[in-house]
Amino acid sequence: MKVKILIVEDQFIEAKSLSVILTNAGYFVCSIARSVTVALSVIEKEKPDLVLVDIFLQGEETGIDLGKILHEKNIAFVYLSANSNRQILEAAKSTQPYGFMVKPFRAKDVLIMLDVALYLHQHRLPEIKKNIPSQKSLPVQLPPEFKNLIGKSKKFTEVLELAKMVSPLDTSVLILGESGTGKELIAHSIHKLSSRRHKPYIVVNCGTLPSNLIESELFGHEKGSFTGATARREGKFELADGGTIFLDEIGELPLELQVKFLRVLQEKEIEPIGGKPKKINVRVLAATNKDLEEEVAAGRFRIDLYYRLNVFPLLIPPLRQRKEDIPLLAEHFIKKYSAEEGKVIPVLAKQTVDELRNYHWPGNIRELENTIQRNVVLAKGADIEKLEMPTSKMTAKSIANSSDKFKTIIENERDHIMAVLESCNWKISGKGGAAEILDVNVNTLNSRIKKLGIEKEISARKS
Repeated sequence: MKVKILIVEDQFIEAKSLSVILTNAGYFVCSIARSVTVALSVIEKEKPDLVLVDIFLQGEETGIDLGKILHEKNIAFVYLSANSNRQILEAAKSTQPYGFMVKPFRAKDVLIMLDVALYLHQHRLPEIKKNIPSQKSLPVQLPPEFKNLIGKSKKFTEVLELAKMVSPLDTSVLILGESGTGKELIAHSIHKLSSRRHKPYIVVNCGTLPSNLIESELFGHEKGSFTGATARREGKFELADGGTIFLDEIGELPLELQVKFLRVLQEKEIEPIGGKPKKINVRVLAATNKDLEEEVAAGRFRIDLYYRLNVFPLLIPPLRQRKEDIPLLAEHFIKKYSAEEGKVIPVLAKQTVDELRNYHWPGNIRELENTIQRNVVLAKGADIEKLEMPTSKMTAKSIANSSDKFKTIIENERDHIMAVLESCNWKISGKGGAAEILDVNVNTLNSRIKKLGIEKEISARKS
């Protein structure tokens, strides 16, 4: 039986275009409504499986008003939208749609969005969370491509299920999460499970590219297009042609380049500096530890680009929300670094496992990995009875029970920076460095280190 879809759109040309796309793909479009009143009448009569809803409609009621009703009726729906402001976006998201589609529509994007929406509605993960009893883990059958994604906690396995589902599709994926939660590993696993797995996989960290070279790095340039351009250079997008590009820290992309990136998503086309537009075939995976909605509100991120990227968001939980995974991760890293050091694999004593569980891991998995690596290097026997943990991280409970005076904000800041530096072996910049863990610019961190007197500590350790 064909999936029945209702289109609620007051622009005839756009509604008709959608109807043709859906009909050609084998869906049954039961009707096109131009207002909430008409839509409700059709819903009562036709009982559609999914509704495509424009936010702005004829009459006093909006698509958001209809979205509230659809949510209450448990009918799947997706919003159709041109560029909207932050307030409208917040109001729309509060109705819990299964996604947003930005005008103008491309057939491929529409069909992928429908696949995603129908899958999510069928599984209804948010409702499952609310209605089933709490449990430590869920039995999940994961493909071998996900073998490096360690964890059995409920929150993490739900993310892996979604990643598994979206991998074979060709849609963009936006991976959200704090620094150190494993966003790049998730992205690479998605690529390995996709139909593009034998094609290039290109990783770009938007936060580390020099501002004056970022356009050339991403889109390439022609010989003589600017001073110093002595030869033609292929950009990262061109290198990824046929495969996947992973844009880490997408929130750092300058506004002027966001327009060009939007063109890549919409038109599948790049324009090298000094060159002509060129069609490319690339899947985009993006990640950020920033709140992109806040960035949109502040005018630092284009809302149309946000909509385009946010077709299928994956939110990676921080380590403190999946503490049952800590022993598994610790065991994984112990085996890894014992092999590298040529040591017998040591065993963690029960009290050390408890110590790992009780720590709040602001640097997430990356901080845990650094901690385990350090302790494997220091281990002298078959057991690890005592851990070298990141220092100066008193819990709220231990502070409350302490007879010492409370620390000032400056003292706490100094201790926090020291602890992170300790956890990453006093590495400041680069992958796994303190700047990345603290989510601050390297220059800003160096300035704070100097002001707080930590510079002397670093010098002392080096000497």
